[in-house]
Amino acid sequence: MELCKVTLEIFAKLEHKWLNHCEGKKTHVLSIDGVAAVDAWKHSDFLCKKYILNGLDNALYNVYSPMVNAKALWKSLGRKYKTKDAGSKKFVVGKFLDFKMVDSKTVISQVQEFQLILHDIHAEGMVLGESFQVAALIEKLPPTWKDFKNYLKHKRKEMKLEDLIVRLRIEEDNHQSEKKVGNYHQEAKANVVEQGFSLDMQAIALHIGS
Repeated sequence: MELCKVTLEIFAKLEHKWLNHCEGKKTHVLSIDGVAAVDAWKHSDFLCKKYILNGLDNALYNVYSPMVNAKALWKSLGRKYKTKDAGSKKFVVGKFLDFKMVDSKTVISQVQEFQLILHDIHAEGMVLGESFQVAALIEKLPPTWKDFKNYLKHKRKEMKLEDLIVRLRIEEDNHQSEKKVGNYHQEAKANVVEQGFSLDMQAIALHIGS
């Protein structure tokens, strides 16, 4: 499509040149230069129109091929797809604003989802500064990360997105290690209680037997 834009610029210049030849003339008879300008304009229009049409699929080709010239074709496509692009931008912005991490999934897996949304935003031509991305990611951390989120928010030194993701990965590993230790202690405590109960029952049985 970039080639088509360049061709359309040439097309517009030739059109302007042709109109200049016709301007102020009461007769429709053109000079040799005027005829050459018209021929060049028609040839450029033909090529440009073909360039654009060849980039469309068959269904769209049949719809847009009757257009009288390249300029009309380009404007028609622009009206259709600029509106579509605007809708697409609103959709990805909505995804970004609605995204919030939850405790039921790992933070790193949700960070990857967040990065995909950022990629979609950049693909739509919208640029978000890295400082904004970092602040947004911190704000979207899950509820159980409240203390760590506050810690990150109060850091004075700016952090790169890549560095933040590394910090989150380390913190999540620590959370998982602490959770495993906690589970181990609970199991050990349960075993002690169970063994104590078993010994008590044995003592009662011996007492009754005696």
